[in-house]
Amino acid sequence: MAIEVKVPSMGESITSGILSAWLVKDGDFVEKDQPIYELETDKITSEATAEVSGTIQFKVEQDAEVDIGSTVATIDESAQAPSNNKATTTSKAEEPATSASTVTESPKQEEAKALPKTSQSDEILSPASRKHSIEKQVDIDKVEGTGKGGRITKGDILSAKATPSVSEKESTSSQFDSVAKSTIPVTSEPSSRETRKKMSPLRKKIAQRLVQATQEAALLTTFNEVDMSRVIQLRKTHQESFVKRYGIKLGFMSFFTKAVVNALQSVPAVNARIEGDHIVQQHYYDIGVAVGTEKGLLVPVVRDCEQKSFQEIEQSILDFANDARESKIQLKDLEGGVFTISNGGIYGSMLSTPIINFPQPAILGLHNIQERAVVVNGEIVARPMMYLALSYDHRLIDGKEAVTFLNHIKHAIENPDRLLIGL
Repeated sequence: MAIEVKVPSMGESITSGILSAWLVKDGDFVEKDQPIYELETDKITSEATAEVSGTIQFKVEQDAEVDIGSTVATIDESAQAPSNNKATTTSKAEEPATSASTVTESPKQEEAKALPKTSQSDEILSPASRKHSIEKQVDIDKVEGTGKGGRITKGDILSAKATPSVSEKESTSSQFDSVAKSTIPVTSEPSSRETRKKMSPLRKKIAQRLVQATQEAALLTTFNEVDMSRVIQLRKTHQESFVKRYGIKLGFMSFFTKAVVNALQSVPAVNARIEGDHIVQQHYYDIGVAVGTEKGLLVPVVRDCEQKSFQEIEQSILDFANDARESKIQLKDLEGGVFTISNGGIYGSMLSTPIINFPQPAILGLHNIQERAVVVNGEIVARPMMYLALSYDHRLIDGKEAVTFLNHIKHAIENPDRLLIGL
């Protein structure tokens, strides 16, 4: 009996997607729970698994747009799984039966069978030259022999041009016809200079949200810089113990996540959103962390960050990053969030003005850490400095609140011991 493979529901807001990749071949025997295709929607890319074991038959092509609930394949669960020794059995069955009278031919006899029938030129062609004429596809009747008595040598064969096949002759003829018809130089085909690919649902959604943010919000960005010396020293001091205890590295993101929570608690105006004519004040701290993937930017949300330890935050970010890159992230992981952190510094960015993750009111952009000359206690010293950028919706957040918020983050990062004890 054939079981239909249907596109599963992925949330009320998702009605269709792109079947971006088949993970098996048409006609393959698939096992139950084996990943069989990849579906890309405007929010996530996920893998679908087989509900039963059997032989799969495709109903749609790769890269086709499919509706939620539509049938993309069938699985014949009555089919039997192929045995492991099938190849061996087949090869033995295909062997010709031999009898006691069968004589094994020598390599020279086999080679003689492979050689063409004798032509007029064969009388002046050495066996070695004949072999090379076959390999090089040379018409020996058109080769002049330079050897004794006009004999065709191996060198004559190697220097001769191969006889063009029928398809090559047709191709050559076609090329000459084209030249004869026009003396205008032919330019490269457009496909060799550029490629055209349909925008993926995820990229399309990202584009829509970015345009929406710029059109519906009054965006403004304020900047500051932070001395990373103490955070770097703290990580260096405790990194080995942290890795030994938790099995993961202590990164910068947990410090900035805690610093953002601290700033949101100190400046509640930033922890809000606009809905129509209302301002909705949020009393929870779910922080989105932007993760770059090959298919676009995803922002998984770390929940209740005020209650999580540094290790829990680092582990959550690591798990989300791995899931996002392997297309295993869930829709629920991307929903909600009151604030976003985007770290362009990992790509070498020195300064940027990030766009808010609408309808969130603000986003913090982190940048590359570089040694710069700064004045400390009246002296010029070299310090590892990072530029911070806070983009925010000016309809909701005033400049004073934005600057105060960013100063709280700067203070927390430059005094990380206060974060550790919750001050």
